Amino acid sequence: MDIYVGNLPWSIDDDGLKNLFSEYGEVMSAKVIKDRETNRSKGFGFVEMDDDSGESAISSLDGSDVEGRSIKVNKSKGKK
Repeated sequence: MDIYVGNLPWSIDDDGLKNLFSEYGEVMSAKVIKDRETNRSKGFGFVEMDDDSGESAISSLDGSDVEGRSIKVNKSKGKK
């Protein structure tokens, strides 16, 4: 399952994102999207987990507070 994570704190990196979700199951990949020119986080990312762990992570983490920001977590709609 591909999971979209929005409104991330600027300080979080790929490892931080993986650690946030690993509490709910095995994380296959975690990627914070960065601006190509500045290499700064764009404030969102994607996590890949198995379906059961993903559903659990979404229901637990959506709206939760991470470093003072309320993150948005839902199933990724994928690329169009």
